[in-house]
Amino acid sequence: MFDALNRRTFACAFAAATLAATWATGAFAQATEVKIAYALARDSHYGAAADGWDKYVTETSQGKFKFTHFPSSAQGGEREVIEGLQLGTGVQAVVVSSGALSNFVPEIGVTDIPFLFRDLTHARAVLDGPIGEGILEKFRDRELIALAWGEQGFRHITNNRQPIEKPEDLAGLKIRTMENPVHIAAFKTAGAAPTPMSWPEVIPALQQGAIDGQENPLSVIVSAKLWEVQKYLTVSGHVYSPAMLIVAPSFWESLSEDEQKIFADGALKGKEAMRAFVDASEKNGVEKAKASGMQVNVLSDEQKAAFQKSIQSAYDGYYKTYTKELVDQIIATK
Repeated sequence: MFDALNRRTFACAFAAATLAATWATGAFAQATEVKIAYALARDSHYGAAADGWDKYVTETSQGKFKFTHFPSSAQGGEREVIEGLQLGTGVQAVVVSSGALSNFVPEIGVTDIPFLFRDLTHARAVLDGPIGEGILEKFRDRELIALAWGEQGFRHITNNRQPIEKPEDLAGLKIRTMENPVHIAAFKTAGAAPTPMSWPEVIPALQQGAIDGQENPLSVIVSAKLWEVQKYLTVSGHVYSPAMLIVAPSFWESLSEDEQKIFADGALKGKEAMRAFVDASEKNGVEKAKASGMQVNVLSDEQKAAFQKSIQSAYDGYYKTYTKELVDQIIATK
């Protein structure tokens, strides 16, 4: 009987020690919540970036961190969530467009200059190189930790008025733009009526006829099913549109160096997932739009040159902000 009692005591003590060790390793410890917000649905390129980031951090940290997703602007527009990051009062992480960020770090606006990038390969080479890295670093001065460049792709025009085939077709077109001075200047110079508007307001404005159209990459056009509220798609490729994966400085500073590396590496995984989504959208987006009832026209190189010429005077303003030297460096990047 004594031996049996000792065996039971030893078994209980061993189980308790095992449970304590398990708790110490974090298997039963409560995970740290990471709230992540983005403007589009979970099945969009924004969601792809967030999921890639989430998966890597969760697996590499062995469950120490748990992501809670807030897609479809559930935490507000991009400006609001970025301001929340700065103040440490909102979510801990975001995937946001470059257009909203230009209000916080003006240097990012150089990527929005029309017809600056030749193709996706060129744009990625610039952002993954010294120029892109230099812009990421500038975010720290504005109380934001930018970990990686995301991507939306090249922007195209949709509208309900008519096909856009020449610069004159833009005359008076009420077109939603991001709150981005570079975009606004370009469309204003071309004769359109640019209307800055946060993304959550766009679909209702199109439905109500408050605006005629908008401009976005195919990844957004497909994810948001814009054919439900727009008749015409012009594949113009007038601007390359990056995005960014950012965390709140208050959250970043709470992490150990090893944890910071996990989040930084995870952001790069998110970037890769976002670019893969964009690649698929660029390949299939036009056919999807056509199949969904949109009338599609693709601008030729000659037509693009005419649009570029129509906004030439806007470039003088761009050079005052970004310097011709920087623009030339981007153009020369291989």
